Formats: sequence, C-alpha cells, structure tokens
Amino acid sequence: MDARLLVSLSGVTTRTLHRCADLAAELDRRKVPLSVLYAARTGEGPVTEWVRTRRARGDSVLLHGYDHRITPTHRAVYLGKRAEFAALPAHEARLRLIAAKAALDTTGMAVDGFAPPRWIASEGTVQALREHGFALCADLVSVRDLVTGQVRRARVQEFSGPSQRTETVRCFALVLAAARAARRGGLVRLGIDAADLTRPGLRQAFLDAVDVSLENRAFGATYGSLRTPIRA
Repeated sequence: MDARLLVSLSGVTTRTLHRCADLAAELDRRKVPLSVLYAARTGEGPVTEWVRTRRARGDSVLLHGYDHRITPTHRAVYLGKRAEFAALPAHEARLRLIAAKAALDTTGMAVDGFAPPRWIASEGTVQALREHGFALCADLVSVRDLVTGQVRRARVQEFSGPSQRTETVRCFALVLAAARAARRGGLVRLGIDAADLTRPGLRQAFLDAVDVSLENRAFGATYGSLRTPIRA
C-alpha cells in the first residue's frame, strides 16, 4: 500500500517567515502540501496572513497550543521547549482551549485539528478536544480521529533538540527513517521546526527525506485530509 506523506512545520515567526516560505515553495515544486502548526496567540500580522495564504492553496492548519510562554499551573513539563499540554487535567486543558479558540476567532483562523507542542497531549487534553469540537489530534506516535475513535499509528520523524549525535548522523537518521516508513506504507510523518531551517545541512536533509519518501511511492497529503468532518 502506498504511503501518505505528511509534512508539518512549526515555529513560524516573523524572523523565520522567509525561510518557511522558501520551504513551502520547495514542497510546492514537489506537489507536497504542508501542514502548518499554528499557535493561537500568534495574532494578526505577516505570519497569520502567510498561513491564510497557504491554507487557501490547499495546506492544512492545526492548532499548536495557546501560548507556549505561559507555564501551566498543574505541572510544567520541560523537554527542550515547554510541552504545554503534556500533563494537563481536562479542566485546565478546557480553559486553554477556550482561550485558544477565542484568540483564533479574532483572526478568523478556524481550525478543527490539534497538534500539541512537543507532540505530547495528556488524556485530559484529548477529552477536552472532543468536548470542544476538534476532529483530530496528532501526537508523537499516532494520529487520532476524535470523531470515529480511529487511531493511526505512526511516529513523527524530526530532528531532535540538542543531541550528542553529530548533525551528519541526525540527517542520515532522518532520511533513513523516512525511507523505511515509506516502504512500509501507511503514514510517513516528517516534522520540522522553523529554527532548523537556518542550518543548511538540516534543511537539505529534510528535503532529502521528502524526496526519498516520494521515490518510495509515498504521496503528499495533509493532516486535515485524515479527519472525519464533524456534522452539525
């Protein structure tokens, strides 16, 4: 069975926007859509306008937390960058989702898919997402359809944070993992943070991982294409 290639981008800011646009253009040339992970507190500005433009071209937008700068009151979890929804009970996750949806409403950025910061969502968060009408939750090892309950198992392949491994080894590992996943079929999930695009070696390795997935008969898709629409 041919694999679906899901490419996600996080960390889009005004400082990284030109590099993000360059990556999106490279993906356009390969006919691979992009799934943008969008933080609710981004607000109006060039980033939001760019995300709107990408969505109009067929890309997907997933809510990527509310505000990564604010420490959750329940229990903070630090994994290089704060994992905002990793340990929240349902009631606190509900409050953050309410705030996130209110922030999104001000920009007209309606979304029904969720990808938690650091790809980690507590069970309380998953419960709150269902209650607030989200159709999909993408975590580190799976993509959950919150309407049907279907769980597609597939790990996100990305560059980890600071590592003892050399950059060359990290690049090789990403490309190799992408090739293996594509040959297996199912989902190939490649994720990159915009900060990694500042490093030419990482950027090229990421595109190489996309290319090797396509060469192994994966086809480009978005997280949004996996969800079951919620009926009113």
